[in-house]
Amino acid sequence: MPRNTTLPTQGLPVSDTTTPSCNDAGCGGFQTSRRSMLGGIALGGLTAVTGSTVVTMSSAPAFAADAVDAPVLVVLSLRGAADGLSMVVPHGDPVYYQARPQIAVPMAQLLATDSFFGLHPALAPLLPMWNNGELAAVHATGLPVANRSHFAAIEEVEDADPGSAARTGWLNRLLGEAPALSPLTGVSVTGGAPPASMFGENPAMSFLSLATATIAGDSRSDPARARLTSLQQVWAADQSGMGKAVRGAMAAVDGLDGARAQRTLGVQYPASDLGQALATVARTLRGGSGTQLVTVDSGSWDMHSDLGTPTRGRMLDNLTDLARSVAAFFDDLGTARDRVTLVTISEFGRRVVENSATGLDHGWGNAMLVAGANVAGSRYYGRWPGLENNVDSDLSVTTDYRSVLAEVVATRFPTASVPSVFPGFTREHVGVMSAS
Repeated sequence: MPRNTTLPTQGLPVSDTTTPSCNDAGCGGFQTSRRSMLGGIALGGLTAVTGSTVVTMSSAPAFAADAVDAPVLVVLSLRGAADGLSMVVPHGDPVYYQARPQIAVPMAQLLATDSFFGLHPALAPLLPMWNNGELAAVHATGLPVANRSHFAAIEEVEDADPGSAARTGWLNRLLGEAPALSPLTGVSVTGGAPPASMFGENPAMSFLSLATATIAGDSRSDPARARLTSLQQVWAADQSGMGKAVRGAMAAVDGLDGARAQRTLGVQYPASDLGQALATVARTLRGGSGTQLVTVDSGSWDMHSDLGTPTRGRMLDNLTDLARSVAAFFDDLGTARDRVTLVTISEFGRRVVENSATGLDHGWGNAMLVAGANVAGSRYYGRWPGLENNVDSDLSVTTDYRSVLAEVVATRFPTASVPSVFPGFTREHVGVMSAS
């Protein structure tokens, strides 16, 4: 029942050579080796890891004057394969209720309904954004060919370059297209290495929190910051890839000083990992860091059992956290709100039919949420393929997820080459973004 809705380069070793003596003013009166000075920094390619901070730097670009006015894209990954049929419910397709007798969301409880779709009631914190035209959904999106392996599918989604052996993610390619406004143009708020979407030769930084985004050994309680001063002197004249990476790492860490000075704007974030990560992103963006591309993860969407009902269970908990976190994030952006767009992705969706454990097995098509600047909101987009009620039924993909991302890129980053970001892909018109 088709339906159109108005719908890093090679590893560079750290030298063990002891550095020359420095005077008290320059080095704080001590000698050290490069290895001990770097402490927790491990360089693989041009990636600097500082405790729970990862800095992938090819150089240390200077901050540009217009960095604080730059467009921002936040990619929120729902790790584990979220069920788009629970998030954006096709109440107009009778098969949905037939296939899910225990976990389906009753139409009377849905929010922002049109004649066919509605939002899960747990998304209520996002209803003001929907009503203001700042939130939209695109259904039946995903990979062009079904892939039900978590690891293979998310890598394919984040590379966005099927068949290529290049280890470069689509956001890293976009970093290469965007002007290098600061050492912090690309940021991943995670506890480890950046996701595959950020991997590649262009500079990116990953950290868990602003408090942990430090160079090993640097103490901000020390007014002289002697170890950092010494580290800067050690690497100041080194023109190797290693030297550039370390200088880039130091510039990126120092570039977060403005973010560290920020406080939340009277909003209440959930205490969850997602809530705290988005709080960090908001402070980073308001702090004049020059950040334009951000990735954040939300985990635990792999619900093979005990997905729950609309009034209790894991799906309700996850969607409540998602909605409260995203709503608080946009409220916390202040004047930066008008330049931020957020989009959700997941590796794949779930099967149409609930299983015997009141969960859902790995499927195919999914729903994507798009929120913020330039979104043509308050609408559902996509071509509905219709559902089938048998144990192996999937939601078919009618919109390649890259078409949604490409439309966001083309609208928010008009000077970027979309074919360079998504090689070999011809995007279709979705309509979820507006240039005005």
